[in-house]
Amino acid sequence: MNKTFLITTTLFCSLSFAQVAIGKNSVTNTSVSLEFGNVAGDANKQKGILLPWVNSANAVQTAGVVTGTLIFDTNDKKVKYYKDTNTTPIWFDLTVDTTGVVDTSLQSALDEKTEAKVSIGTPSSTPGILVLEDNNKAMILPLVDKYSSVVNPSPGLMVYDLSNDMLCLFNGTVWSFWKP
Repeated sequence: MNKTFLITTTLFCSLSFAQVAIGKNSVTNTSVSLEFGNVAGDANKQKGILLPWVNSANAVQTAGVVTGTLIFDTNDKKVKYYKDTNTTPIWFDLTVDTTGVVDTSLQSALDEKTEAKVSIGTPSSTPGILVLEDNNKAMILPLVDKYSSVVNPSPGLMVYDLSNDMLCLFNGTVWSFWKP
């Protein structure tokens, strides 16, 4: 019992008030709250972050969504982020192709754990599954040599392609690209 409490307390403290590195020993600098440790040139370590799947972006909107929320909408097979404009809040589409294929059969039968949340930074009541809550830190997306080096990508996968210097989003069939 004491070991479980200690591990839980340590995990909570490290996720709540620290910088987090996944797949590596530490983050690269003090402006990072979350960083992934993909390894250049290693095909087994070319992985991305999978966005939460929702049945409808509009259903999420009624649950107290906040600006900057990222989702994969399984209804129209699109990656979207929530943008609060001066006039009307909208879901902004990041996917240019709607031919995505999504097999939701594995998750459809499962009960959603609405209380599940990981918070990095100063915990608040902001809704979400993974919430980065620092005012002065950012997440570094999973870096890959090339988007095509990701083996068997899942719908809603997001990576940053170092070869082409662009954000890449997978909808289950094709990749969409955002380049600065």
